[in-house]
Amino acid sequence: MKRYMMSLTLVMSLLTGCAETPPDSYAIYLLMDTSGTYTQELEKAQSIVNYLLGTLDSGDSIAVARIDSGSFSEKDIIAKAVLDERPSTANQQKRMFKQQLDSYVHGVTGGSRHTDITGGLIQAAEFLNETGAGERYILIFSDLEEDLQSGHVRDFPIELEGIRVVALNVTKLRTDNIDPRDYLNRLKDWEKRVVEGGGYWQVMNDLERLDRLIAER
Repeated sequence: MKRYMMSLTLVMSLLTGCAETPPDSYAIYLLMDTSGTYTQELEKAQSIVNYLLGTLDSGDSIAVARIDSGSFSEKDIIAKAVLDERPSTANQQKRMFKQQLDSYVHGVTGGSRHTDITGGLIQAAEFLNETGAGERYILIFSDLEEDLQSGHVRDFPIELEGIRVVALNVTKLRTDNIDPRDYLNRLKDWEKRVVEGGGYWQVMNDLERLDRLIAER
């Protein structure tokens, strides 16, 4: 039905002389925190990816990357795919994607020493913009506590025009329990950076609501 609607839209545009409408394909980039005890949460991230793979269609794009000590690097991308127009090939791509992620998660033995969330966001935005997809999402699976190693510069605006950034399962730190304002201020600071970069910000701690985000297509 999706491809039929795309063809119908294209025909109508040619007949009426209207400008071509944006593509209705999806591109999703999941950033996984691998610092400290967050490695124990990676199974939840696997469940999210499994759900996404079951939801995405041919022509959609997906990538999963780790948030590492220096995340502005393609080496941190664990798996990526642009799903083929042929369903059988797309299903094969999904199986391979899942195998790559499972292999990575099973091989994680320790967390990264630092947490470069900003670098991961910039890398994600580059990938999403190159896909040309009409709907672009960055899903962040993290406590959102950035911890940069000495010398790394990240205090500058991030270009996120038209990208929806969704923070998933934002785990509260031990210090947040002492002063909850730390948690709330952390969320506000990231929202400010995303919005100022032209993106849209959303927090979703109940993963059961994820279907509302993606399935509305």
